[in-house]
Amino acid sequence: MDGPMRPRLASLSDFQFGVVATETIEDALLHLAQQNERAVQEAAGRTGGFRETRIVEFVFLLSEQWCLEKSVSYLAVEILERFMVKQVENICRQATVQRRDNEKTESHNWRALKEKIFNKFILRLVSCVQLASKLSFHYKIISNITVLNFLQALGYLYTKEELLESELDVLKSLNFQINLPTPLAYVEMLLEVLGYNGCLVPVTQLHATCLTLLDLVYLLHEPIYDSLLRTSIENSTPSQLQGEKFISVKEDFMLLAVGIIAASAFIQNHECWSQASVNSLGEKGGRRKEMLSG
Repeated sequence: MDGPMRPRLASLSDFQFGVVATETIEDALLHLAQQNERAVQEAAGRTGGFRETRIVEFVFLLSEQWCLEKSVSYLAVEILERFMVKQVENICRQATVQRRDNEKTESHNWRALKEKIFNKFILRLVSCVQLASKLSFHYKIISNITVLNFLQALGYLYTKEELLESELDVLKSLNFQINLPTPLAYVEMLLEVLGYNGCLVPVTQLHATCLTLLDLVYLLHEPIYDSLLRTSIENSTPSQLQGEKFISVKEDFMLLAVGIIAASAFIQNHECWSQASVNSLGEKGGRRKEMLSG
């Protein structure tokens, strides 16, 4: 299978931290914090998700095959997550409306809706990766030919029109709001702060470890957060209410970024650990624990 032209991926030497003006850092950090707070509030009451290991691994491997930056992988996962949640919500609304019909018709329509989502899932996933690539590489995006060849290799025969319709469905479902924040943006912004203030471990070195840990969190998202929930409430069997409250923790990218950096600093240099925002992690984590146990 012919692949796209391989762009030069950014190497660790391309990253420079601590060179941005403090006013710019403050404005950007405030903007990210506001975005994060909105995302946490919007996540309240939501149940379920699509950051499953096999799905994330598929996105990561596909992005690697197409030589996309790590930021594209994370963005594609977030676009897919929000799109699929919207799809499921729409199914539930339609099912509620159909309750007025007889049980046989309702059961048939329910199966038909589920099959429609299932049959088009790979197409939707690839569309999310392609859309994410368009936001990151305006001059070397993943072409429709590349996508169609990939799908054909998997046994899926789609036309260019169907591929474009799939992208449009994703865009319309998310109200064209696909330039979503990812945990990587928070990690790199906090590393910029560390780079400006000085750190015992070179920030570029921390950045490499952060990427590895962030990959791990995405690949083991549910097991990690399930363990975190049980640990935070000191109970191996969380209640449904505690699980629902914990959704906001899963969507708190600032909290995740602080934890990723603190863990990376601990791996690289124990003395640098407290310097790498571990105090902030403790304060925010404490508030979350109090909220869950309340």
